Parts: sequence; C-alpha cells; structure tokens
Amino acid sequence: MFALVEDGKITQMPKGNKGITLGDNQYPASIYTLWTEAERNAIGIYTVEIDNTNKKDEEWYINTNITYTYDSSANKVKGTYGTATALEHADTKWTQAQIDDPSLVGQAPDGADTNTVRMEGLKTKLIRDIKSQAEGILNATDWYITRKAEKSTAIPSSITTHRDAVRTKQAEMETAITNAADTPALETLYTYTVTDGVQSRPLGELPTLE
Repeated sequence: MFALVEDGKITQMPKGNKGITLGDNQYPASIYTLWTEAERNAIGIYTVEIDNTNKKDEEWYINTNITYTYDSSANKVKGTYGTATALEHADTKWTQAQIDDPSLVGQAPDGADTNTVRMEGLKTKLIRDIKSQAEGILNATDWYITRKAEKSTAIPSSITTHRDAVRTKQAEMETAITNAADTPALETLYTYTVTDGVQSRPLGELPTLE
C-alpha cells in the first residue's frame, strides 16, 4: 500500500496496481515496483508502514480501523491501530427499557424479560464448542454402548475409562471457561505455549482414544 503526500497531508492511497497522474505528469504502475523508495518519495509517494502494536486477535477483540499519518520528521507514512475493544465475555441480556422501547419492537422474542439473552457472550459460544467436541469424540465409541444394549456384549474397560475421562475433562474445561474473569482471561486459557518442544495451553485438551 502506498500514500501520496501533498503539502504534508495524505491525499490519496494508491494501491500500486495503476498509474497515477500528478499535475502534468503521468506515471505508470511500474513506479511501484521498479522505482526505489527514494525515487517515489521525490514525487510524494511513500510506502505505508503498518504498526501492528495495538492489533489484537480478532477471535477475542474488535480492532479499530487503521489511522494513516505522515511523519515529516521521519519522512514516512505510518498506519496505526487504536485500542482494541474486547468482545463481551458474558451474555448480554435484554433490559426492561429495551423491551419497552418502541424502536426495538419485534426484536425481542415473545415473552422476553430481563433474563432473556439478547446477545451471546464468548463463554456461551466456547462452552457450546467444547460440548460439541466432546460429543464428537464420544460418538466414535457409541457403538460399544449400542452393542451392549442389543447383544449384552461387555464394554471394554479401556472404552469406559476413556469415555469417563472425556466427560471429566469436558466438565473441567467448562468450569475454567465459566470462571474466567474477563475476555483476556479467556484468551489466556486458549493461548498455546511451547515448553521443551511440547505445545500446550492452560485449558488443556479433550482426551482422544489411543
């Protein structure tokens, strides 16, 4: 991405795939690939440098739009993010004022009250995902249960142990998510680190059948 700076202000953001006309001069698109940075700077075109310092994982945050500025002292154009906003970790419920608001008629479900969820938070979504993962793992050995019911064939102890371990870990993970104080705490639970070549996260993993 490039920026055209005129009289100290950014006036255009050329993408670099088309030529550009500056005053009486026409420049081909090749200036973005064949010219040096200094040559482009001489006609007021700068490569935009993006500062991702404030950019956060969009699984957990809403990032701001990028603000572009020309730094005359450094002779550079930079793009920076503002402070990201954490996604809501808890469910947002309808307030009575919202339920009664004529402009929101039809948005609240019939019979809604102040305990009705208006927007699911991260915790609800993450716990639902854990339940789905656990269900998928257990489904793989459900046939042992069916065979036991239909044929009275004993379920191997290793299968019973595995299924119990899945449910136990599922409960632990859901509790950890529920007890997380805020969105950064949830992010920490899901953040992987590597120790002695082993990748892990505080939340842990659901066990799989060996």
